[in-house]
Amino acid sequence: MDGQRLRRVLGDPALKRLVERLVQRLEHGRPLTGPVRLERPSEAERTAVARLLGRRPGRGSSLSVPLEALEEALRRAGLADDLRSAVEAVAGPVVPRAERQAAESARRRAALTRARRSRHAGEPWFQEWLEGIATDGTLTRLLGRGEDDLLGRAAAVLDLLPADTLPLPVLAERATGDTKALSRGPLAGLVLRALALRTALPVPRTRLAERELWETAGVVVDDLASQVLVLGLTATGSPLGEWLTGAAAARVPFRITLHQLITMPITVTSPAVWVCENPSVLRATVTVPTDAALICTEGIPSAACHRLLSHCAGRPVHWRGDFDWTGLRTTAMALDRYGAVPWRMSTADYNSALAAGDSEPLRGTPSSSPWDPSLATRMHETGRAVMEERLIPALLTDLTA
Repeated sequence: MDGQRLRRVLGDPALKRLVERLVQRLEHGRPLTGPVRLERPSEAERTAVARLLGRRPGRGSSLSVPLEALEEALRRAGLADDLRSAVEAVAGPVVPRAERQAAESARRRAALTRARRSRHAGEPWFQEWLEGIATDGTLTRLLGRGEDDLLGRAAAVLDLLPADTLPLPVLAERATGDTKALSRGPLAGLVLRALALRTALPVPRTRLAERELWETAGVVVDDLASQVLVLGLTATGSPLGEWLTGAAAARVPFRITLHQLITMPITVTSPAVWVCENPSVLRATVTVPTDAALICTEGIPSAACHRLLSHCAGRPVHWRGDFDWTGLRTTAMALDRYGAVPWRMSTADYNSALAAGDSEPLRGTPSSSPWDPSLATRMHETGRAVMEERLIPALLTDLTA
């Protein structure tokens, strides 16, 4: 085969449509025999085909190219021994569609099999994550880019979670060997998509939302940005303990960073801890006479919040959140992780708050309430969420008692 001459002759732009038709035949497993008909050919196409076949250009509304004659013309000119090798010399190797689809199916199965080796494989959120990736085109795009191993690498990251205040670069290095692998890009996107399902939160669209989602799994993106708001908490053991005790005496809300908690360990001395979800509760508590120590999660607890609560071991932790699915999940987590006691999180409390008005539709993935199973059932029935602010008078009564 004279590859250079062949590409110059058969690679003529006027023959592009003809070559594409021949490639399609090969992809469908059809022989390169019989005629190929080109509808409404241009003058350039007529001239190029006529020159190739050694005949006068036709004048009809279609152009018929006999493939046996085309192969013989290429052979006589010393360009190629057969038509298939000539087409592949110009268009590249042609894999039959059935063979290509079989290979792609094998690659899909292999990628999914690697991911299913995860220790989370039996978790509903993991199964939903994997099914979504397999059916919404994500896996197809990964395979198209040659990133067959990315799904398995994402599962390897998830296998290390949840963690205990693990810096993001450390997590990335342990899972992939690259400290920057999770800073941005498709791998981080896959893992965050899984974590969103794990916590029943939306897939993050901002850097702040990404950081907060990482923190739900105990991963620290920024130990200065991870913070927890407290009021009336006393402690010893470091300058941070002195600051907290001074702020408690002055009834001043105090915001603690994870960096402070790591670099200045403390021993909490408050006899008990009360945990709320909304800052409005803490702000209202400033105005009442109480020495109660209050920690505000400001939504889903941050890594700093979890770190602080770990210093409260051995002390009663009274926990509450909004009457929504996230509030039920965080309360159940606190009972399991810290031995917390639900604080006005009963069915009776929900009914009372619901009767007071200002509810809103329940959104997100439903959750259970293991401390009071009838609560989740009742919330299912009403389909309404009640934010913590509706209970402020009752909460303040508890804190001042």
